[in-house]
Amino acid sequence: MIDIELLKYPIGKFLKPENISDQHLKEAIDYLRLFPQYLEDTVNKLTEKQWNAHYRPGGWTVRQVVHHLSDSHMNALIRFKLALTEHNPTIKPYDETSWARLPDYSGPTDTALTLIKGIHLKWAVILESMTSSDYQRTYFHPENQTTVPLSEVTLMYHWHSMHHLAQIQHLIIREKW
Repeated sequence: MIDIELLKYPIGKFLKPENISDQHLKEAIDYLRLFPQYLEDTVNKLTEKQWNAHYRPGGWTVRQVVHHLSDSHMNALIRFKLALTEHNPTIKPYDETSWARLPDYSGPTDTALTLIKGIHLKWAVILESMTSSDYQRTYFHPENQTTVPLSEVTLMYHWHSMHHLAQIQHLIIREKW
């Protein structure tokens, strides 16, 4: 029997630490800076069949996951910039599932991987220059009706990067590619 929850969350669900330390942020920033290379190293030799494999039954293909990462992290970078330049801005949610059905998600991933590199380079520059008070700046998420500090968002996207990378890596291991 397949454990769908394990396939969905191979590293577990995001757990925010009770207190976010400078060390938590440093680890997250270091990972986010290096994430594009980790992702590229994982997917660089995939065949067309492997790109179109689903990481779990009913889940996205590897191709869709990579396109999702570029779109999600692009939105995250914009949300960071809004929070750093406005007082608790209301962010714009988007329907990830509907985006995954758009034609670009079935196309080549070269552009998505290039976007991820650029996004993470810009993001790392911002993250590394932020002060403690910058990390306390917030945005309002209208879907969840929550105000979220950038310190938490940083850790959440650290998790998000590891989460989707693990989905791809676990598929590669399961399929013995």
